[in-house]
Amino acid sequence: MNATDSHSQAHAAHAAELDPVCGMTVDPATAKWTADHDGVRYFFCSEGCQKRFAADPDKYLKAKPFELPHQGHGHHAGHDHSGHGHPPHHGAVAAQPKGTKYTCPMHPQIIRDQPGDCPICGMTLEPMGVADVDAPNPELIDFTRRFWVSAALSLPLLVIAMSPMVGLPIRNWIGVPLAGWIEFLLASPVVVWAALPLFRRFVNSLRNRSPNMWTLIGLGVGAAYLFSIVALLLPGLFPMMGGEMAGPPLYFEAAAVIIALVFLGQVLELRARAETGRSLRALLDLAPKTARVVHGDQEDDVPLEAVNKGDLLRVRPGDAVPVDGVVVEGQSFVDESMLTGEPIPTEKLKDSSVTGGTLNGGGSFVMRAERVGAEMRLNQIVELVSTAQRSRAPIQGLADRVANWFVPLVVAIAILSFIVWWAVGPEHSVSQALVAAVSVLIIACPCALGLATPMSVMVATGRGARAGVLVSNAEALEGFARIDTLVIDKTGTLTEGKPTLGDVIPVKGVDEGRVLAVAAALERGSAHPIALAISKGAVERGAKRLAVTGFASVTGKGVTGTIAARPAALGNLALMATLGFEVPANLSALLAGDALKAKTQVLVAEAGQVIGVIAVSDPVKPGAKAALDALKADGIEVIMATGDAEGSAKAVAAALGIVRVEAGMTPEGKHELVMRLKAEGRKVAMAGDGVNDAPALAAADVGIAMGTGADVAIKEAGIALLKGDLSAILRARRLARATLGNIKQNLWFAFGYNALGVPIAAGVLFPLTGWLLSPMLAAAAMSLSSVSVIGNALRLRAEKL
Repeated sequence: MNATDSHSQAHAAHAAELDPVCGMTVDPATAKWTADHDGVRYFFCSEGCQKRFAADPDKYLKAKPFELPHQGHGHHAGHDHSGHGHPPHHGAVAAQPKGTKYTCPMHPQIIRDQPGDCPICGMTLEPMGVADVDAPNPELIDFTRRFWVSAALSLPLLVIAMSPMVGLPIRNWIGVPLAGWIEFLLASPVVVWAALPLFRRFVNSLRNRSPNMWTLIGLGVGAAYLFSIVALLLPGLFPMMGGEMAGPPLYFEAAAVIIALVFLGQVLELRARAETGRSLRALLDLAPKTARVVHGDQEDDVPLEAVNKGDLLRVRPGDAVPVDGVVVEGQSFVDESMLTGEPIPTEKLKDSSVTGGTLNGGGSFVMRAERVGAEMRLNQIVELVSTAQRSRAPIQGLADRVANWFVPLVVAIAILSFIVWWAVGPEHSVSQALVAAVSVLIIACPCALGLATPMSVMVATGRGARAGVLVSNAEALEGFARIDTLVIDKTGTLTEGKPTLGDVIPVKGVDEGRVLAVAAALERGSAHPIALAISKGAVERGAKRLAVTGFASVTGKGVTGTIAARPAALGNLALMATLGFEVPANLSALLAGDALKAKTQVLVAEAGQVIGVIAVSDPVKPGAKAALDALKADGIEVIMATGDAEGSAKAVAAALGIVRVEAGMTPEGKHELVMRLKAEGRKVAMAGDGVNDAPALAAADVGIAMGTGADVAIKEAGIALLKGDLSAILRARRLARATLGNIKQNLWFAFGYNALGVPIAAGVLFPLTGWLLSPMLAAAAMSLSSVSVIGNALRLRAEKL
């Protein structure tokens, strides 16, 4: 075993790796930046750390090694494990479950064991999983308090400073020197105390060499405040500014009001972001807090956490189903709309499966608990959606590339604006130069750019969950919006997947019951829908029960075994040809005729001879044609790929208006079909529900698993449909298109806002209008830009699917 293999195994045993440059905890599963050195792979939180490591690996590897966060003592370059050199968080931190990890909504590769700020963008790290939206948000409470203090002090400060502009001689009544000191006293608590969290993020952006929104705010507010202090204490340094009586201009009000507006924007943003978690919390709240456990003649209400697998539970009219299970007594209709998007209640009889969180109708039934706690489908759905909300869509790479040079460019423009105004501006040019530079720094908002994609993804995945569309990652959501080809399985996807036994046609000299008995014996251990139909039909028709040994499955062809020491087989023509069994002429003619074309045909062989054929019919799902027609109208070519015989496949395709049919396909054949289509330059989605669909699902640009299918199919898919009907594919397509459109709107807004705002702040309109943007207006625009992006993303919550 080489060093890389050893490291990979060691890595698999740990949940996180440490960035050797900055010591940050990085999730290897989502790490974007890696580097190999001496046979060992290292993971990095950012491209900057990766490049610094690549330039001189020994510099970082020879330094004191970092320790994992839970070991508690590793430090490097002034960074601690809770937040890069600062306490974990200001104010009280809401209690979170033990072992909770924290991540950045804009940079999901950042994962910490403790709350704090993201070292890349400065945003507060959020707990991974589903937040309790009803619990108090300590950051929101703290920022709200700081906002009100800032606003209360900024208002009189603004009145004193701006009164001459509206014809009120308040400043003259007080006296210019005294007014300056009052402004200083009002502004200082805002800058020195209220703005501490903002300046801490500013310092961290410099320390981490990751310029962001807080870099610009810190520079702008700091420049305005420090210049004003110098001008107040040493007015003689600016003899050409303000005149003999007025003195040089002061910008205390700009610094204080900017901070108040930044806090206003943060408060609005925190409240808006909280809305994105409500859809997941609403899903979790579907499950009741208690369950009614049946013990013989006694029934007791117990907390949901106390329910164990195998318990019998009473579900009364109007109750929510507590956990996943099977009905053992009684019957009712259950509303599953909150999970599947299907508005019509589903009838539940004995042996019917029921899902925790669905709502019982007017009947009553007793169920046996099968999956409880984290195994419940509802909890798995919430975990899947929560993970998807933290994933990154490919289009976000555009925003990331822009953000890499955005802040340095803004700083350069601010410096250039100051120099130009100082050199060629009118009188008081130093004052106007400062105003222009500060306005440029403040108005630019990389935060809006960074939020454009993740906010849309977060809202869309929650909206999809309510409609029975589970998105496992943002890439699948974006990719499905660009799909032009849909490869779709037949059984269980286009059809009900619950076939029924039809004709049993034996060869001459063989009893029909023998054919059915052999087929049922071979299919008894299989969960395939056709196998279940044959087994059920055999029992209903009184076929003899035979014992089978040496059972083996031939993927894509059928099954083999031994019955009473004689070899037996069941499957398609390809299996019979492989085994060397000759099909009688009369059966060959029957298989080629029209009578069985619309049905699945299964050949049965015993003792080296084909003894008959069994026909199984599987009805097309209701609404399948309408859904496919809508997908085709949206520019998607639909291709059926099935392991069934060509006759039955084409009969179903004709009923659904599908032109291209690929029949008799093995799992490898489906995989090759998808790869061939992709090689042609198509964007391919694959929809299926069986184990044999898993390779094609994994190979497709987007895999779509029908929720009634096998677990492996759902695991390999990017999108899972809870209900499993084709209308859900249409809902997923509409959701994907709406999300991609929303992301593009957000990106255009963020780009356009900065493209217009920065030049205006720099003063390009001054020669035409004589107007120079106030830093306070710049701060208001900056704060509202992020809120506008979030507000636009929240529109997806009401999207009609």
